Amino acid sequence: CIPRTDKTIWNGSACAAPYSAEIILIMRKSGTSADVPDFHFHGNGVRTAECISAAMQLFPQEAKTADAVCRSGLSCEKRIPENPQIFRSCKFKNNISAQYAQSTAEGIQNHKEAVSMNYEQAMEYIHAVQWAGHKPGLSRTRTLLAALGDPHKRLRFVHVAGTNGKGSTAAMLASCLQAAGYRVGLYTSPFINRFNERIQVNGQQIPDEALVRLVERVKPAADAMTDIPTEFEIITALGMLWFAETKCDIVVLEVGLGGTLDSTNVIDPPECAVITALGMDHVKELGPTIADIAAAKAGIIKPGSPVVSYGGVPEADAVIARTAAERHAPLTVVDLSRLTIEDGDLDAVTFDFDGLNGIRLPLIGSYQPRNAAVAITALRVLRGRGWNIPEEAIRRGLETVSWPGRFELLRHAPAFLLDGSHNAHGMRATVQSLKDRFPGEKFVFLVSIMADKDVDEMLALLAPLAKRFVTVAAHTPRAMPAETLAGHIRARGCKAEAAPSIEAGVARAVALGGDGPVCALGTLYFSGDVRTAFENL
Repeated sequence: CIPRTDKTIWNGSACAAPYSAEIILIMRKSGTSADVPDFHFHGNGVRTAECISAAMQLFPQEAKTADAVCRSGLSCEKRIPENPQIFRSCKFKNNISAQYAQSTAEGIQNHKEAVSMNYEQAMEYIHAVQWAGHKPGLSRTRTLLAALGDPHKRLRFVHVAGTNGKGSTAAMLASCLQAAGYRVGLYTSPFINRFNERIQVNGQQIPDEALVRLVERVKPAADAMTDIPTEFEIITALGMLWFAETKCDIVVLEVGLGGTLDSTNVIDPPECAVITALGMDHVKELGPTIADIAAAKAGIIKPGSPVVSYGGVPEADAVIARTAAERHAPLTVVDLSRLTIEDGDLDAVTFDFDGLNGIRLPLIGSYQPRNAAVAITALRVLRGRGWNIPEEAIRRGLETVSWPGRFELLRHAPAFLLDGSHNAHGMRATVQSLKDRFPGEKFVFLVSIMADKDVDEMLALLAPLAKRFVTVAAHTPRAMPAETLAGHIRARGCKAEAAPSIEAGVARAVALGGDGPVCALGTLYFSGDVRTAFENL
């Protein structure tokens, strides 16, 4: 998006659905019909939602009292037909009381609007507004779900929070519960290849037609709210509707950010709350200390509901233990002294844990047996609450689990790895896995990192294993520009070159790698594009 000052905020990719070749974004003062020239943006070949997001980041104060108006140009066959299209506005209100949400929802339920969409339009609507201009809180999610009939109140949950490993742990829990014969919902973020991955039942993504139908149901309720829901809150509502509609026995629910004020935290006390490994990430939102981060994660602990914690960080452990005690929530800390890693190769890692021996886990990261230990501990806690989960189901679930983009081998020889480590805590675990699986080898690293991450600490961990770096920018305004990232790397005395696109970056990294290993990492947000580019080589 390029404002009138000609300062580049973000350049999008080529025009393709759901893109518009020409997008004009105007920040219009709420309650008026006048456009404010200072907030007139022009984008070429960019996602409408990204243009809006960039505008709000550039002018956060003005966006508080503005509506986003988007007009599509006439140069693209895929253009949005409406002109102008009014996107969900950003207004400020936060009240976390369930009573407030319920009373607000009663008015919304009387608001009827016929909506008809295709898949691309549904995606455009979901992505229209992210977090810019919204205060964290649960009132929007509670109000929206109440207007939709509170589908989450018909479901039972395992709630999973943490800094790293929560997605892998959630996938393992879902796989084992399915192996035990249950109908299992799985809610995760972000997606790797396709949005529908975020909402699954028994390993099957929500079908396109079902997703569109549910968006058509959610949109009138969301648009009628004074405090308009964010993207993640809309998706949470969609997930709850689908899980209720498909009559899931249990849902494994991954937190988006933090815990206390995350939209998933509207649920009643879960069957089990799980807190995976904690580290310093999202410090701006949750920090500045590890105790602050732990307090946010511990927000998913509810009265009387059992908790399983990864442990290992005394300052964080103390916060979790205190919160569990205050809420009379039985706490189990995973006993990693009972974990023995027997072997690991490029196909699986074999481990023993607390009586379950010789488990061959297809997730080959050296850190994954520790995530599996968390899952096993939580499953045994569920068994103590009456869930029928035999040890054999746990074994079968772990040995058949799939979780793309996490230390995933796309090619054996020469090796091409795709990993989602996106902070220093996760990068440290990935580096150890690289050392374990490829002893003594040097890598060509294909990297993209978000500008708000601890970039230099992450690069310091990678540098000793690097033969060379190729940098790219993931398709999000948060991504550090490829040339800027390459500059950070060169400042450490390493060789780096910036590629103009992810496709070019993959091709260049493979060429530079020759017969040696290549590893793409730094963010999950480019994983799908990397996979596609690699498959198309």
